[in-house]
Amino acid sequence: MNKFCFYLAVFCITITFSKAFSQSKSFQISGTIIAQDDNNPLESATVYLQQIADSTLVTYDISDDHGEFYLEGKTNQKQLNLFISYVGFKKHAQIIKIDTEKIDLHAIILEPDNNVLDAVVVKSSAPVMIKKDTLEFNVRSFKTKRDANVEDLLKELPGVEVDEDGKLIINGKEVDKILVNGKPFFAGDPTITTRNLTKDLIKKIQIMDTRTKAEAFAGEQGDKTHKTLNLVIDEKKNRGVFGRLSAGLGTDKHYEYAGMFNYFDNDQRLSVLSGGNDINSPGFSFGEIRKMFGGGNGISIKNGSLGGSQGYGAGKGLVESENIGANYADELGSLVDMTANYFYSGSESDDKSETQRENILADGTRYYTNSKSTSFNNSTNHSSNLDFDIEIDSTFLINISPSFKYAKNEQISRSSSDARNADNELTNQSQSESIIDNTTQRLRNKLYATKRIGNKGAFVKLYMTSDMNNSKTDNLLNSETNFFEENSTSEDILRDQTIDSDDKTGNTFIFSSYRLPILANELFLDFRYSYRRIKRENTKSTFDFDDVTGGYTSFNADLSKNYEHITATSSPSLRLEYRKKNWSTSIQSTYLSRNLENKDALRPVTNLKRKLEALEVRYRFNYRFSSKSSVGFNYTLDNEAPQIGRLQNFRDETNPLHVYTGNPDLKASNSHKINLHYKVFNFQKDTDFYTYFNASIDRDSPISKTIIDDNLARETTYTNVNGGYNVNGRISFSKQVKIDSVKTVKFYVGVRPSVRKSINFNNGVQYASTVKSVGPSLGLRLRWRDVLEFSPRYRLSFTKNSYDIDSFNDQEFLYHSLNLRSATFLPKDFEWRNNVSFSYNPNIAAGFQKSAWFWNSTLAYSVLKDQGTMTLKVYDLLNQNTNARRIATQNYIQDSQSTVLQQYFMLSFSWKFNSLGKAGIINKGKYSRG
Repeated sequence: MNKFCFYLAVFCITITFSKAFSQSKSFQISGTIIAQDDNNPLESATVYLQQIADSTLVTYDISDDHGEFYLEGKTNQKQLNLFISYVGFKKHAQIIKIDTEKIDLHAIILEPDNNVLDAVVVKSSAPVMIKKDTLEFNVRSFKTKRDANVEDLLKELPGVEVDEDGKLIINGKEVDKILVNGKPFFAGDPTITTRNLTKDLIKKIQIMDTRTKAEAFAGEQGDKTHKTLNLVIDEKKNRGVFGRLSAGLGTDKHYEYAGMFNYFDNDQRLSVLSGGNDINSPGFSFGEIRKMFGGGNGISIKNGSLGGSQGYGAGKGLVESENIGANYADELGSLVDMTANYFYSGSESDDKSETQRENILADGTRYYTNSKSTSFNNSTNHSSNLDFDIEIDSTFLINISPSFKYAKNEQISRSSSDARNADNELTNQSQSESIIDNTTQRLRNKLYATKRIGNKGAFVKLYMTSDMNNSKTDNLLNSETNFFEENSTSEDILRDQTIDSDDKTGNTFIFSSYRLPILANELFLDFRYSYRRIKRENTKSTFDFDDVTGGYTSFNADLSKNYEHITATSSPSLRLEYRKKNWSTSIQSTYLSRNLENKDALRPVTNLKRKLEALEVRYRFNYRFSSKSSVGFNYTLDNEAPQIGRLQNFRDETNPLHVYTGNPDLKASNSHKINLHYKVFNFQKDTDFYTYFNASIDRDSPISKTIIDDNLARETTYTNVNGGYNVNGRISFSKQVKIDSVKTVKFYVGVRPSVRKSINFNNGVQYASTVKSVGPSLGLRLRWRDVLEFSPRYRLSFTKNSYDIDSFNDQEFLYHSLNLRSATFLPKDFEWRNNVSFSYNPNIAAGFQKSAWFWNSTLAYSVLKDQGTMTLKVYDLLNQNTNARRIATQNYIQDSQSTVLQQYFMLSFSWKFNSLGKAGIINKGKYSRG
């Protein structure tokens, strides 16, 4: 019966979409836009097609530097409206009959319009505009449901993708910054903006390359791989209050609550957030369908560099948290923009874990370790940030950003472990209890100053930051370590002690840059200099319990520290950049001079001074074939100094079963890296092709070198190795088919190949491991607006590990994973969402579960004219979240299990309020504009 229903559903969907496809006609419309006054082609004119009946946008294009445009798509309409808009020219309009596939409109002449007011009207009515490097959408041109938020609106924009977690991809590039009227709005969580601002508040959506404030002010190119999205609020609706309240109760006394209040008065904005829950969700969920699960919501499948692992369920420990935050933005006079925020978070977590590991040594010998632990954590965090933009004049910008953080953490933990040899004989065991109190304070201040000089692209920039971090820890420790090897000279170790630690770090950084234009706005020579000084003072005082005094009064010098680390780096550099309309290139060379110094008050013999010199190189090339395709190449030579702690010739016996000793002869490491990427995004055909290739070769890589003694205790030091490399890439292609104005299907296919060679040590024996992997994936997303969404995705992961040591067997791992997401919006006012994950691992050992399902489901019902929502949600519907895991590498095979969030049901209610824009501005019909 179930199979019959499934096949019937597939048959009905196939018939529905086959019928829709058969009714749609393909079209290709081309032409050239010419200015009437001088017969020159007009570049960056907006050309768009709309349905005659309801003005729904069908497709659009931007004319190229020859004035040519090309419109391609499908429609079931016999006629469409064609519009051409260009600021300073009269708007062109005509009706296009879709009676043939290819339509050539030849030359279209635009008449000049000297009426400035009319030009503004034309500018605002076009659905899409290009203004220098900014792509701008007119919100009124896109149809959505009546109560749509910004995320719903973004899904209707051409070239914009929004996944289930709210992540945005625009024209194939990830959005890493969202602004409201040019200012951050809870930047830490973009979905707070996209899911709580409603469409009717927004007038325009602007998209541009991501740039810092200083880069934008100086006219520098920004990050070509990421995008910034700016929401421009309608001036008429930028005053008032809006927000949301939500609360939910569930089985096993689970709960959640959240509240958001916003006050907007043109340039002045005040926002307050508060929330709490005991369902492992660290943010503000408002009982939402797509953000309710926090802490992991599916099956975890991982491929390690030396092996593979399989896990079922997700999340570790049980966490109860509460949060509150406030954000304020205002303009202080005509020169100063100010933003300020404060956040508080508190949490309590409880976890129990157990691990069993079979360890494999280089000679084939095996030994076994088991461990158990329980922990309880109580933490509070406070953070505040201020940001001032001071525009002295049109050429001089100063930015000041002070911030402060305070954190307190209390932890109670208990742990035990034992180790057994190949004959299953107990060789060592340990158990410990500790109570730890830690407080951390951080004060940081940033200063940017940017001065533009002339109109040829010259500027001077200065950046200074001061960062002070102070961490204090009190630890009451009671532990016992026993050794059972017959010929062992090691004695049992009993510790009853207090440990007081004070760790202070100061980080000062200064960067200056002067740009000299060699060719105005094209060829630049940058003179740069940076200086960084990091000073760390660490005092660790360990006191053993004294039976005579009855207190912790016996100072233990061997387990104490009192040192000062100083690293000072001076870096002058030259950078040459050449920039043309469609391509740019730059090369930078940096000389590094580092001075490393360590002073140890307890062990003067470990004092050291080192001077390290190196050269770093960076080269970049980008070429834009058109607005649809681009290619880029990057090369870097990086140099990294060894950590001072690894250079100290000091034997750290904090953990009796794992002792660390530094290596004073450790060298700095070098890494050669190249990146090649190519991208084609065609919004006419709704296709996206992206590929990249990365390669890195490492020299003098610092790695750990561990020796295991007869008691199975470990001693680790550090050394440099050569021969490691990493090559990886990605090829992905997607195609969206627009069936009609409400139905689309998008197909995805991709593959990720990689090869990585690592040099390692196993019980002092050096060996090389090579990991080859390939991960093909495919999926689709079916959207039928206001009816359903369905998104299946399948991934296959194949990994082969090979070793140049006889005692390690080559290994192969194969994983299958399937994710099914669905949403149904019928009957009216209902919303039913499901997220089902499945994994299968045929290589898992006998007796260990090879497959698992994980299913979350929610049902929501809109009430109070869409201002209220009742939600019933189920976490882990199949009750399979056990968090049992197996990890297999060449060194060990490990099974582990820890406390996880179990199945629960929860009923929530959410209420939205909004006085921005006058009540009743939204039409009573199913769809609204504006």
